[in-house]
Amino acid sequence: MDTQAPSNCEPLSLTRSIGEFPIGNIPLHQHQQAALTRAGLASEAISIHPHAWLAAADLTFLAATNTLLDNFLTPLAWRGATPDLARTVTVAASFVIRYPWDLLRANEGYVDGLENSVLLGEVHPSAVLEGIVHLGAGSRILPGVFIEGNVVVGAKCRIGPNCYIRGHTSIGDACHIGQSVEIKNSLILSRTSIGHLSYVGDSVIGEAVNFGAGTIISNFRHDGKNHRSMVDGQLLDTGRRKFGAIIGDHVHTGIHTSIYPGRKLWPNTSTRPGAIVQHDLRGADA
Repeated sequence: MDTQAPSNCEPLSLTRSIGEFPIGNIPLHQHQQAALTRAGLASEAISIHPHAWLAAADLTFLAATNTLLDNFLTPLAWRGATPDLARTVTVAASFVIRYPWDLLRANEGYVDGLENSVLLGEVHPSAVLEGIVHLGAGSRILPGVFIEGNVVVGAKCRIGPNCYIRGHTSIGDACHIGQSVEIKNSLILSRTSIGHLSYVGDSVIGEAVNFGAGTIISNFRHDGKNHRSMVDGQLLDTGRRKFGAIIGDHVHTGIHTSIYPGRKLWPNTSTRPGAIVQHDLRGADA
């Protein structure tokens, strides 16, 4: 089976495979192995689609059948080297990551399932944590930070002061989330800096990204319909009423940049101060 990252996951798949993409700061392929272990199948000969997000509860069906299919009838996991399409079960909680917004769905599933807080860093007494929080070693949550819902923060991060971070958010290692920033339901990779007075909602932000002050990602249509995003020249329904932007690695935005919902910025692109990003921004367009 082809293990290359699909082109319809660009720009995120241009700099890493989907199997290496961190969900809650853990690579997808490690989540797959963890799901097998939780299902009691770690020692058995189980093959897995390289881009599959697997729910351990779904894997238990392999005790009575050969192959698990997602809602698109794509094999997710199977016994032996090849799927047996004569013995299948279709499952709902597991799926193949086909598009960037599927990474948000996987991250939501993982972060929602956290059971206990793990605080290895420093939390200022004035910070409020209302939810389950995983905080990495060497990270600091500064005064006035309010975390609502389940959130993962990696190691050596600086969060705040006066930030609002909402549930189903994952923040990688060595990130800086600045003064008065709001982050909601987003996946932010390592070494990224979200400057002060910025908003990031329902978005995937790559590695070593720098947002200038006042960068705003819009995530809601005025008509309340699902967002659409351009993939290989076609506008696709994301199935999401709230959907922000997909930002590749090493992107820099100028101050007061505004980004339309569903837009994608390719690695190493940049915007000028006050820019309005209405279309996908590729390297040749920057």
